[in-house]
Amino acid sequence: MPDHRPHPGDGHAAGEPFQLLILDCDGVLVDSERITNRVFAEMLGELGLSLSLADMFEYFVGLTMTQCLERITDLLGHPAPPGFVAAYDRRTRAALEREVQPVPGIVEALDRITLPCCVASNGEQAKMRATLGATGLWPRFRGRTFSAEDVPRPKPAPDVYLLAAERSDTDPADCLVIEDTPTGVAAAVAAGMTVFGYAASMPSHRLLAAGAHAVFEDMRELPARIAAGKPASSQTSSR
Repeated sequence: MPDHRPHPGDGHAAGEPFQLLILDCDGVLVDSERITNRVFAEMLGELGLSLSLADMFEYFVGLTMTQCLERITDLLGHPAPPGFVAAYDRRTRAALEREVQPVPGIVEALDRITLPCCVASNGEQAKMRATLGATGLWPRFRGRTFSAEDVPRPKPAPDVYLLAAERSDTDPADCLVIEDTPTGVAAAVAAGMTVFGYAASMPSHRLLAAGAHAVFEDMRELPARIAAGKPASSQTSSR
């Protein structure tokens, strides 16, 4: 079996305020949210449901496909047609292969961060391998990815974050999570972890309302924010 442990202590500088950095994948490591939601909006438009990209971020970002299908049923008044998910998978895979890039500044940030890192996502393992592979980030996280597929409940339940902490022998209170959606923030807060919200696409107030201890918009700030530790008072913003 692959070793999912992020090996705390490997390259970890003494005195750092956290023991483990857990990153969401879509929107935090890979700049995929706009691509996948554009495709999703196009497909919903074909079903007669016209939604803007802002609407997509409001209604769907951070949810599993099962949760998205439930929301589509609510919005349409009936389920999506058979084959919808398979078609979405094909179309998003093709779009991501053509267009996906690392989140701006994340490579520079990771090069400066000494904490052990892992990934915890509502996305499938196959999707993480594809997007992290296409952006050149996969070697940094091979064997250190955790998915909603691996746990009983997806975010906003804390399960995937608690699994990441358990597999890395780290107390949840010593973990720092980077999230870009209210759903993910709520999951990390429920896990008892410190959460910094990345607000490049999501309004800061929504991340703060979900419980983020701080928000920021530039990934190049992340190493300094890690070094500074948990904010003395929550709900601080770089804005």
